[in-house]
Amino acid sequence: MVEASGTSSVLNGVDSVLVVVDLQSRLGEAMQPASWQTVLENTHKLLAAAGLLSLPVLVTEQYPKGLGATAKAIEDGLPIDAQRFEKTAFSCCGCDGFNRALADTGRRQVIVVGQETHVCVLQTAIDLHNQGFAVQVVEDAVCSRRDSHKHNALARLRQLGITVTNHESVLFEWLRDARHPHFKAISALLR
Repeated sequence: MVEASGTSSVLNGVDSVLVVVDLQSRLGEAMQPASWQTVLENTHKLLAAAGLLSLPVLVTEQYPKGLGATAKAIEDGLPIDAQRFEKTAFSCCGCDGFNRALADTGRRQVIVVGQETHVCVLQTAIDLHNQGFAVQVVEDAVCSRRDSHKHNALARLRQLGITVTNHESVLFEWLRDARHPHFKAISALLR
């Protein structure tokens, strides 16, 4: 299946970019503890795989002076060449330098994780979709203070034709084959 952007709806490691939206500790404290922990764990797995596969990673922080820095669990997993952006706009696309950095990757598939699903993740995914990117939001690596807000946002994204996926699907789509040189290392992340 091919999406409107001309990019296959199955992810490909050579065409993917991972966008980590506002996974900041102070904001995370407002989330339900179990949901926040799940987001941290699943995002860490995606970051580890992105590092092994040399996928570009773009990281944003929403008003870090007020909401703090990126959570240590995420910070520790970032590839050395991850690009960082401070923002006040809710959509990452409204952040200085973000669109240029994304365009410079030359990649068309954008995998989005972060918080809050119904605000920054939603607006980012819609803006990227409207720019012609093949966007996938990782449902088990996003959270909101209220589950109902998360579920509403995911339903809206689906209605707009944006793929909602899960972290394991992303990992195995990036690999595509058990003979991939990083199959053992990446499958070990799921144990």
